[in-house]
Amino acid sequence: MLKNDFHGLQHIGIPTLELTEAEKFWGKLGFTKIGDFPSGNVIFMEKDKLVIETWKLDEVAGAPGAINHISLDVSDIDQAFIDAKAEGFALIDKEIKFLPFWENGIKYFNVQGPEGIIVEFCEILK
Repeated sequence: MLKNDFHGLQHIGIPTLELTEAEKFWGKLGFTKIGDFPSGNVIFMEKDKLVIETWKLDEVAGAPGAINHISLDVSDIDQAFIDAKAEGFALIDKEIKFLPFWENGIKYFNVQGPEGIIVEFCEILK
């Protein structure tokens, strides 16, 4: 069952118009940059196990509370994907995707919830 496939919040994804300004903002709140992926204009900032992923977009919602996605940490992305399909979640991604983030990359997929909220299931590859 999908509810058994994740073990906590991995990160919250918040797009920005100005990546440098976002990094300064989160830094002033005590966050430290733990990941920098310049090819994708993406950084990860962490404070006390709370991780913010922020990336540059040309257009963002600009409304209070506008968060792109919430990412859940999984240990077995393949099983989570099988369980998400079996439980009838609205899959945004029809297959597991890969990004070259961190040392060995990540695998992930997204589902859509009420009001269009995106929930990402993500495994950081070891």
